[in-house]
Amino acid sequence: MFSKDQLIFAGLFFIVFVIAITFAYRKDIGLHRIFYKGSYKILIGFITFIGILFLIKIFFKR
Repeated sequence: MFSKDQLIFAGLFFIVFVIAITFAYRKDIGLHRIFYKGSYKILIGFITFIGILFLIKIFFKR
């Protein structure tokens, strides 16, 4: 499947990637609070829409 070296590379890449993303997010957290104030409303709306589609699918399947 994967060689030992490929698994080591994948693990190290993942760790470094997560660390880099964490630092980038902490650096930009002030800007996120200013420019993306209402983004949670869009997330809630999107999840609600997907839920409604799922319920419609179940309703018409029966």
